[in-house]
Amino acid sequence: MQHDVIVIGGSYAGMAAALQLLRARRSVLVIDAGERRNRFAAHSHGFLGQDGADPAAIAASARRQIEAYKTLRWIDGVADAASGTKDAFAVTTRDGAQHGGRRLLFATGVSDRLPAIEGLQARWGVSVFLCPYCHGYELDQGRIAVIATGPMSLHQAQLLPEWGEVTLFTNAAVAADDATRADLIARGVTIEDTPVARVDGHADIVLSDGRRLPFAGIFTTARNAPATPVAELLGCALGETPFGTQIVTDEAKQTSVPGAFACGDAARVPHSLSLAVADGAWAGASLHRSLVWPDA
Repeated sequence: MQHDVIVIGGSYAGMAAALQLLRARRSVLVIDAGERRNRFAAHSHGFLGQDGADPAAIAASARRQIEAYKTLRWIDGVADAASGTKDAFAVTTRDGAQHGGRRLLFATGVSDRLPAIEGLQARWGVSVFLCPYCHGYELDQGRIAVIATGPMSLHQAQLLPEWGEVTLFTNAAVAADDATRADLIARGVTIEDTPVARVDGHADIVLSDGRRLPFAGIFTTARNAPATPVAELLGCALGETPFGTQIVTDEAKQTSVPGAFACGDAARVPHSLSLAVADGAWAGASLHRSLVWPDA
């Protein structure tokens, strides 16, 4: 079966895009591996109308709503490869099946690579965070740690005093010049240069000299990349961001491959649920326009 659009990734951005297309009565195939980026978090914050809700419940409700449209087909599975050109794309899933589509949308989300510190990964989304707008308020102005991974960590440390008492652990990952150190100190940030040995308890940082420092929460900057290489393998260009790599798109969310689009965390910074939904909605509208005016 030839679909108008194949969406690879059925999380928030992918579903938001699909909704626009379904409401235009276009045939849409969503292929979803079931690995939402925020699957480790119990609550979603900062998303208007859903503040504090379970992110899994938000996703499940959205899926029920788009499944009410008759031109949707949904596959729970993994897209391993994409090939072809505009109006004649093919996506191969892990079970060997091949699906045709006039347009492709990569809404794959990203994978996060955290610093190699014992105990950090296990607390990701629980007491270790990236976005203060998503998780800062709930720390109730308590003690906040920032574990540095690079220059963006200085920005984190400068911003986070809005949410609590901040300690920056440079961890041999960042060197602040005198002016930056003075700025951090003026904001009330404590700078700790002793390396981090591990994280345990709720959000306790154990240093290499044996000191244990308890915190309400820990922030760090993960390096990320599209969660699957399928867009890159098709030939879509990738670009560098302060956080890693993303799929390059134009203003209409089209990639460097004509007829292939991308949206959500895999194709924009900064990242949040709200921004992913908005990006997906715009990508869906842009995809529809590309089908109406294919030569534009």
